[in-house]
Amino acid sequence: MTILRSIKDEFSYYHHLKLDTLVALDAENHAALIAFRKQNKKGSPKSKSKGKVKGYQFIEDEELGTLKIDFSTLLTFDVNDLEKAK
Repeated sequence: MTILRSIKDEFSYYHHLKLDTLVALDAENHAALIAFRKQNKKGSPKSKSKGKVKGYQFIEDEELGTLKIDFSTLLTFDVNDLEKAK
């Protein structure tokens, strides 16, 4: 009988709506994004405030024809532009 276990990933993945690209956030920045969204729910007067998180953008690996995380540059993203990737 095989043992199934869940493997936690180091990153959470989001779709950047304006850039139309995938973004990887580490655990610390993912927690900051969740906390910001809880604090500034839609419809509240504070919902227009801007939250920023740092993450890595995905780039295309031309050799394999797949996407990979570009760890060479750490970018800053607006929380309101990020949507959880499915």
